[in-house]
Amino acid sequence: MANTAERGRQASVDGFAHEHIVAGILMKKYQNVSLVDLPLSPYDIIIVRQDAEGYEDIIRAQVKTARQSVPFTGGSRGGIDRAYKSGVKEYTQSTVISDVVIGIHPISDNAYELYFVPTILIERLNQKSISINRIRDLKENYFILENCKNEEVIVQKCEEYGILQ
Repeated sequence: MANTAERGRQASVDGFAHEHIVAGILMKKYQNVSLVDLPLSPYDIIIVRQDAEGYEDIIRAQVKTARQSVPFTGGSRGGIDRAYKSGVKEYTQSTVISDVVIGIHPISDNAYELYFVPTILIERLNQKSISINRIRDLKENYFILENCKNEEVIVQKCEEYGILQ
């Protein structure tokens, strides 16, 4: 049981660390980036940018650890703490609750790849996760991140990349 409990603790630590790592990477690029300090929020990070007309654009991002795939669900518990009595039920990320899921894929102890999966795409796919092999074109694709709320652009690009048929 100690082994299971230790793995659960490490997964929790990894999740928090990955949120900070992603926020730091995005901060270097966009400057106005913040972790969300709301424990029941369906997103972890906000990115504040100016759009082409000079208006403030806020991108709500959920960070997920991506080993072989990027998960799109939240609100559930695994392992030893599976009895989850808070009333929060499992949900899938959508445009109502966030704009993009950022999969952070550890490639070594101190190196990571980021995959930007817009919730527009998640709604179209209608599945709970996606293999990182299928979304290689979304890796470090800041154009996708910056346009994650533009349905026309996202659908066109994801069809071009072969993610959507």
